[in-house]
Amino acid sequence: MSFTSRTEALYSVQGLWCSSCALAVEAQLMRLPGVATASVHYPSATLLVEGAPEALGEPRLAAAVRRLGYRLGPPEAAEDAEARLGAESRYLTLRLLMAVAFGMWTMLASLLIYVGAMPSPRLELVMAWVSGAFALPVIGYVALPFYRAGWRTARAGRPGMDTLVALGTLTAVGVSLWLLLRGSPEVYFDTAVMLIALLLVGRLVETLCRHRGLRAFQSLHQPPARVQCWVQSAWQDCSLDAVAVGERLRVESGETLPLDGTLRDSEALLDLSPLTGESAPRRCLPGDAVAAGCRNLGTALVFEVTAPAGECRLDRLREQMWWQQARKGELQRLADRFAAWLSPVAVALALLTLAATWLAGAPAEAAWVRALSVLVVACPCAVGLAIPLAGLAGSTQALERGVIVRDPGAFEALARIRSAAFDKTGTLTAGEPQVQAMHSTANLSEPALLALASAAARGSDHPLARAVHRYARQAGQHKAQEVAESEEIEGLGRRVRLADGRSLLLGSRAWFAEQGVTTEQAGDSGESEVLLACDGVLMARFILGEAVLPGAAETLAELRRQGFSLALISGDREPAVRRLGERVGMKPAECYAGRSPEAKGKLLAAMPQPSLYVGDGLNDVVGLATASVGVAPLGANAMAQEGASVALLTPGIAGIEVAWRLARRTRRVMRQNLMLSGVYNLLALTLALAMPIPPLVAVLAMVASSLSVVANSARLAWSEDGKAVRVDRAMPEAVGTVP
Repeated sequence: MSFTSRTEALYSVQGLWCSSCALAVEAQLMRLPGVATASVHYPSATLLVEGAPEALGEPRLAAAVRRLGYRLGPPEAAEDAEARLGAESRYLTLRLLMAVAFGMWTMLASLLIYVGAMPSPRLELVMAWVSGAFALPVIGYVALPFYRAGWRTARAGRPGMDTLVALGTLTAVGVSLWLLLRGSPEVYFDTAVMLIALLLVGRLVETLCRHRGLRAFQSLHQPPARVQCWVQSAWQDCSLDAVAVGERLRVESGETLPLDGTLRDSEALLDLSPLTGESAPRRCLPGDAVAAGCRNLGTALVFEVTAPAGECRLDRLREQMWWQQARKGELQRLADRFAAWLSPVAVALALLTLAATWLAGAPAEAAWVRALSVLVVACPCAVGLAIPLAGLAGSTQALERGVIVRDPGAFEALARIRSAAFDKTGTLTAGEPQVQAMHSTANLSEPALLALASAAARGSDHPLARAVHRYARQAGQHKAQEVAESEEIEGLGRRVRLADGRSLLLGSRAWFAEQGVTTEQAGDSGESEVLLACDGVLMARFILGEAVLPGAAETLAELRRQGFSLALISGDREPAVRRLGERVGMKPAECYAGRSPEAKGKLLAAMPQPSLYVGDGLNDVVGLATASVGVAPLGANAMAQEGASVALLTPGIAGIEVAWRLARRTRRVMRQNLMLSGVYNLLALTLALAMPIPPLVAVLAMVASSLSVVANSARLAWSEDGKAVRVDRAMPEAVGTVP
């Protein structure tokens, strides 16, 4: 079967018990015609599958997964995932309590035999039977999930940790029963019980770590179930899910916006810290976009909904995080390959050990015990946990600090970045220009001129006209003139007729020349300008510029100290680019002006690799795709966000340094985990083959290896790197749109 196109789909897989279950689901789906790749991220229970569109239907995939005993459904909401992990925690806790309650008596009976406390061999044999009786609930009921998962993964041809655990447990029970029937009290029920109990402890700790990771998703604001909606000329309480695009909602002071929208008739003072971490409130004007999760600090506001529940920016962020978790980076694929061949090798070595020990003349029970030790120490649970837990902890920390890393491969590449390039507008500067100065050429007072400028700019979508309108509003001169009609000439200016008959022009110098308006000569200063004329006479010049975002110069200086090669690449004019480069500490040789999108891509390809590029516009898409890691700053347009593998949720570029440091720490922990688990398995197998190791010691060593990986990963979530940049710098009280 051949397919001409590929697509991706994201699902949730229920019933996963361990990382081996995830590998089994991948193997099962990869056998389906039309499925190119399948990737299951065990900590988040998400499946990312790629292939032909007709091959990725949920019923078809669900049927294949169901044959292994798992369930497939749509991606979980954060609250559903939290409920699932809570249920898993209770399930594991109940089984662990049973294992401890019955295992304690099993261990006590075995201890009495080991220390020779029984006065006669007959009583030792009785105590051995007692040990087996107390172990029966643990082996027969508590261990059922291990048997079930072991059988499923073996059926899928990907036997993993649970297959080895089941074999080890059943082997220990079988050897013990055989010894009992022969009249020997040297049983190993305690080994089986300890194996199950300690593995349950590891699973519980792991589940709690996964549970903690979900708090980052919950921190992205959960909207209320009921809102105030304008219905039939009155404000009425209604369900959030029933609100449609175009309807109006009312948000009281102190409440958070439940959906995305645009402000209606009044200004609003919004706290963006729940969404972006921006410390200073932002004042938004009527017509500006506002996002769900922002908190209203002023009086009650009214906004018009632009995105219903489930389609807001916060919803997209959560979805992007799930997609990111389901992808696998280079280190994760390496760990999967290692775990895939470790289990079959361990079984083969156990059988070889059994045969070699027995042929060497050792008693049969000793040969079985040696084989049992090999099975136990070879359990690859630490290998399966090495990368996913570190990745989950690192991405959670990044999200809490205002950075979304969509691709684990980019996360790993980010740790090795050698060069960084930046766009100008919207990246190092605020996306909206600001009026720097006004020069009057008419015999009018400043308030009168601003009133005319406000009337000429009112209603325009052009960023320069909006800047002039904001400037007039801030001076309180924005409602004095009544407009009769207006016309906007795209990219050139606006023609407005006032109610009193006067005609206003607002636009560029070149357009004014076309309209016959006399203007004085001016050199190219690199700044933008907007001219205002009334009845064909020049009235004022507005000089506009871009404010450098706070912290940009400091971040660039720190990246330079870390050895990065830096570049400022912009399509703007050379004077403006050079002036901005000076303000942020860039050298003239690092500033590239007048570059087309294709030229940006060529420059990035020539920079030291791996490279990073930060851009927010349509003209940056080529650069974002060319760079090893593309970064979309806060407020980037949809195309730039789609092309970037990293997105910033805070104003400015400080998040890049944060992401780089976190990526380095996460990659370091991933490699440490992989090394710890790999060294453990190789050494443990070597020792188990070379010398007798008591099965109980093998159990303790195997669990210690798994817990060491969990603890090492937890360092990312529970400790702070002293060098990490905290994203709590003072942010600008910016105006304009809320992305």
